[in-house]
Amino acid sequence: MSTVQPTAADFEPVKVESDVEQISRPSLSYWQDAWVRLKKNTRAIVSLWIIILLTVFTLIGPFIWQVDPALQDLNQVSQSPSWPKSAVVVEAYSTWDGIRIDGYQSPDNYPEQVAAPTGFRAVGDATTQRVRLSWDAVAGADGYNIYRNNRQPQDFNDLGLPLGSTYGDELSYEDRLSLEDREYYYAVVPTDGIDEYESYTLLTVTPQLALTHEEANTRGLAKSGDHLAVGDQITIEFHPMGTDYLGRDMLARLMEGARVSLFIGIVAPFLYVFIGIVYGGFAGYFSGKLDVLLMRFADFVVALPFLLFMILFKIAFGIGPGESGIFPMLIALVLLGWPATARLVRGQVLQIREQGYIEAARLLGAKDHYLILRHIIPNTMGVILVTLTFAVPAAIFTEAFLSFIGMGVAPPTPSWGSMCNEGVKTMLSHPHELIFPAVLISITVLAFNLLGDGLTEALDSRMRSRE
Repeated sequence: MSTVQPTAADFEPVKVESDVEQISRPSLSYWQDAWVRLKKNTRAIVSLWIIILLTVFTLIGPFIWQVDPALQDLNQVSQSPSWPKSAVVVEAYSTWDGIRIDGYQSPDNYPEQVAAPTGFRAVGDATTQRVRLSWDAVAGADGYNIYRNNRQPQDFNDLGLPLGSTYGDELSYEDRLSLEDREYYYAVVPTDGIDEYESYTLLTVTPQLALTHEEANTRGLAKSGDHLAVGDQITIEFHPMGTDYLGRDMLARLMEGARVSLFIGIVAPFLYVFIGIVYGGFAGYFSGKLDVLLMRFADFVVALPFLLFMILFKIAFGIGPGESGIFPMLIALVLLGWPATARLVRGQVLQIREQGYIEAARLLGAKDHYLILRHIIPNTMGVILVTLTFAVPAAIFTEAFLSFIGMGVAPPTPSWGSMCNEGVKTMLSHPHELIFPAVLISITVLAFNLLGDGLTEALDSRMRSRE
């Protein structure tokens, strides 16, 4: 048999034809490929940016908008969103004796009808500190009722809020009830001392926003070295999102409320998702009777009523009516929220533990803790991340719901849910107090849900890109 000796030509590189298809796509890891697919999902990316902006709004916003969320400005109660306003400096309030008739005598007989009052006017300057009204006496009348409306009355039955009454020789009235720098329609109605006559006179008054010397100095509105005089114009605090029913800045309270809502909405899911990962991973990896026992206990926890345990935890921690139950709410969410995550992780672990590479690692001497930390948990991270992104909005909504019904965060501590509860009471007259916190809750919940949908698609290995 002859032996063939190799030559140098046998070891020359093989020439590749120029028209052979070249593989130009770089190799991507699982997470790199998931990020590529996530970036193609416009809704998920927009949601991610919304979440980033909400984080900036919550953490950095208070350092930019340095307004005390608890500071009450009773001169700007329930103000709508507006640009900066100016106010006039007025003297401190002093009592007003009013206008009376000298030698007044009550009518001997009360007629069926009397004329409408004449000479209805504002006495002095009308400001948000006080509005003083006066009118001429009406023959046959023995008293007068004064009404105020925020819009022009249509008829006698639409005069608005009854402010008060005068009797006998009194021909004036002073209004100091929650005045704002807006148009008011005052009405004066003559009476016989008890019953009203169906005649009235209207007066339109627009009070000017005013502050006293003491109020301006207390709030630091006077510039350094300035001496305020009566009639001076000063610029008051700016409330871009308006104020609530106590004159507190809505923007500052929304930022403070975001810290409470997002604290509960993020910390609680992280805790109970972690518990679910450990519990479900342990049950799925060891399986058998232990798995059955652990999952039956998880089924028992699912059946426990959340609201009942929330009430029990509030009682156990000594949280009384009107007190904030943030800690009991957090405990209830953590103790009762983990079974859903445990079930998902258990299902994933049951599949992974039967894979060939797990058996190969076990044959090479890998211990249980190594298999769990190196192979099993990393391969369940996709499910864990998706679960977490859906758990966060659920926790935020739960906090908002409990605070709305008075079982969660209680005033004066702000949260988006408690602010909605307060805003419902004035939603017809001042809708911004309800709209702003409700919109933030809706946007946050929607953003996390859309991001969760995007992560579900991006982390699905079956949809891995083949371009």
